[in-house]
Amino acid sequence: MSVERQNRLTGIQHDNQFDVIVVGGGVNGIGVYRELSLQGLRVLLVERNDYASGCSAAPSRMIHGGLRYLENGEFDLVRESLQERDALLRNAPHLVAPLPTVIPVTSIFSGILNSAASFFGWEGKPSSRGALPIKMGLSLYDWVTRKNQILPNHHFNSGQTTRDEWPELTEQAIFSAVYYDAWISHPERLCIEMISDVAETSPHSIAMNYAELGLEKEEYQLTCRITGQKLHVNARAVVHATGAWLDSSVKSLGSAPAEKMVSGTKGSHLIIDNPALEKALNGHMVYFENSDGRVCIVFPYLGKVLAGSTDIRVDHARRVRCEEEELVYILDSLKLVFPAIDIRQDEVVFSYAGIRPLPQSKHEFTGRISRGHDVRQLPGDKLQFCMVGGKWTTFRAFAEQTTDQVLEALGRERQCDTLDLAIGGGKEFPEDTTSLARQLERDFSIDTERARHLITHYGSVAGRVQQACNNDPGDCSVGEGSLYSRSEIKYMIRSEQVETLSDLVLRRTTLAITGKISSGLIGILAEILKAELGLSSKDINEQQATLVAEMTEFYGVTSQMLTERTELWSKKCA
Repeated sequence: MSVERQNRLTGIQHDNQFDVIVVGGGVNGIGVYRELSLQGLRVLLVERNDYASGCSAAPSRMIHGGLRYLENGEFDLVRESLQERDALLRNAPHLVAPLPTVIPVTSIFSGILNSAASFFGWEGKPSSRGALPIKMGLSLYDWVTRKNQILPNHHFNSGQTTRDEWPELTEQAIFSAVYYDAWISHPERLCIEMISDVAETSPHSIAMNYAELGLEKEEYQLTCRITGQKLHVNARAVVHATGAWLDSSVKSLGSAPAEKMVSGTKGSHLIIDNPALEKALNGHMVYFENSDGRVCIVFPYLGKVLAGSTDIRVDHARRVRCEEEELVYILDSLKLVFPAIDIRQDEVVFSYAGIRPLPQSKHEFTGRISRGHDVRQLPGDKLQFCMVGGKWTTFRAFAEQTTDQVLEALGRERQCDTLDLAIGGGKEFPEDTTSLARQLERDFSIDTERARHLITHYGSVAGRVQQACNNDPGDCSVGEGSLYSRSEIKYMIRSEQVETLSDLVLRRTTLAITGKISSGLIGILAEILKAELGLSSKDINEQQATLVAEMTEFYGVTSQMLTERTELWSKKCA
């Protein structure tokens, strides 16, 4: 266990009184932890595993207004989502960037009555969307963001222009529509940055991963899952932000709502290494319909291609993976838009899945289930609030609404607003990153590739990270073509609450999701983690075995694939 973690536990032991305890360290829990702390409250965040390791690590990596939600009549959700999308583009520009999106249009009038059908109670699959309903939806998109607009308006392309821009696109596309949303390169890092921000601005608050909150004799008890240490903690209020696990987490603390609150659906995604497909996208996301009416996406992602997703009901919350039939479903969907491009299963370098924590619904077609959110106060003597629903894009607004209810219940006043508050490396992030890259190259004698790596990971604090690396004599790459350095990994371990090898590989770095992790790199990272945390050989060997088993079970990356990647790199260097 790190010294820093022991210091946090000691801090709780010395003062176990908090204003609010937030249960759940996904993006919504971290968002409300940040929001409450900024209002001057002392807050304890408790996450059973690692931060952003559940559904928050498994989004489509889009930051979007929700064009499809217009069909469900969720205009307020679209307005809120567009506001939050633009806020993230301003507040976290190092991780969130514009995403030009093309919609293949195969008809004119089809789908024009989808919204009306939803209004009158139709719950089935919507009709295919033609040019007219797409035009109406995109025009509304533009209208909502007309004030302080930061992204271009939509436009339609003729059939010839569509062929010129996307030669491999299906010939069934008689037109195409182009609009802008946004994407996030590393959602897990944004969560870590919010926790780091709280540590700087509100050091009275404490965030704990690998910890559990329980109830013992009507008192809250915190258990450290690393050491087994148990501490009594007190709070005036509890916020449940456990997503798909909401109903079970509420029950574990002695409450049970009359009706189930969350109705989850499973979404799976693939990361594909296919240069022809990446080239065919021409820097755009393609937003299209599968044959079952489900909206699918495919876009360039960190040198690979991200494609998804499925939308399957799940009976109960659990850790999920992309099953074989889902992988086939997504690959088959790509044939509808790029029929001439051969995409093989062995080109899938990573797959992931998560459960969307949607409000309880009886809708037959899962696409009709609301992606909205609400806050519910539980009855009883203890103040308990439940965050129901929500999506990545709207986490800040959801946190703000939850905080307002908590503040009212505690008789406290709001002290600040976060709509325009920069996050982590988004503070003072320059519009022209070329100048920042040159400064890093000049100040630290690094090459352009290394400077770009630092900027896209850490934003405006890239210099701080590289300075820490320069203070470590003999720093070098972790190997096998990776731009991460050994000292950079040490920096993460020391400053980002890294407790396991899985934290490093799956969430603090992009090694796994970009298909670059290998058996050789795992060994090197294990060596660094062992030294930094003072782990025994037995402990680190167990962590390596756990990571490989985890990647095989939940991410479609087998030990054979990991070995082959190291062998391939060795041949390349020979």
